[in-house]
Amino acid sequence: MLLKTISPQQAKQCATRGAVLVDIRPMDEHLREHIPESMHAPLGALAPDFSGASEIVFYCRSGNRTRMNAEALAACARGRAAYLLEGGLDAWKKAGLPVAVDRSQPLELQRQVQIAAGSMVLLGVVLGTAVSPWFYLLSGFVGAGLVFAGVSGFCGLARVLMKMPWNRPAATGQQ
Repeated sequence: MLLKTISPQQAKQCATRGAVLVDIRPMDEHLREHIPESMHAPLGALAPDFSGASEIVFYCRSGNRTRMNAEALAACARGRAAYLLEGGLDAWKKAGLPVAVDRSQPLELQRQVQIAAGSMVLLGVVLGTAVSPWFYLLSGFVGAGLVFAGVSGFCGLARVLMKMPWNRPAATGQQ
C-alpha cells in the first residue's frame, strides 16, 4: 500500500477534520520543534494507538524519512486513510502554519555532531597551518571517525555528546 503525499494546507484541513498528525522523528527533534497537537511516535518504536482516527498524516523534518519508510508507516495505519506530509515540518513552516518551538531544548544530536566534527576539522586545519603540520592529524582523525560512523552505524562522538549536561534527561524533560 503506497501512501499519498499531501501538501501542508491539505494536512491542515485533514487535522481540522480530526486526522491525527504523527511526528516520526526522534524525541530530541520533537521536543525542540513540532506541529502543535501532533502525536509523537518515533520511527524506531512505532506502535502507536490510532483508535478513533479515520485519517493519519505522518511527517518528519523534510519528508525524506517518511518517504523512505512509507511501507512501514502504511502497515501502522491498518486500513485507515494515511498520508505523508510533502516536505515535512520544513514545508509546514514555510506555508506559515503553526509550529510549537521550545528553544530551551538542546539542538538535535545530529546537528551537534555536525557542529563538533566540523569545528574539530577546521581547528586541525588552522592549527596545522599556523602552528605545526602535526595538527592536521586531528582533521584526519575526525574524518576517519566520520567514515567509520557511516560504515558501521556507530558514532562515538554522538555517544560522547549524549552524555553532555545539556543533553541529559533532566535538561530535555525525558524520562
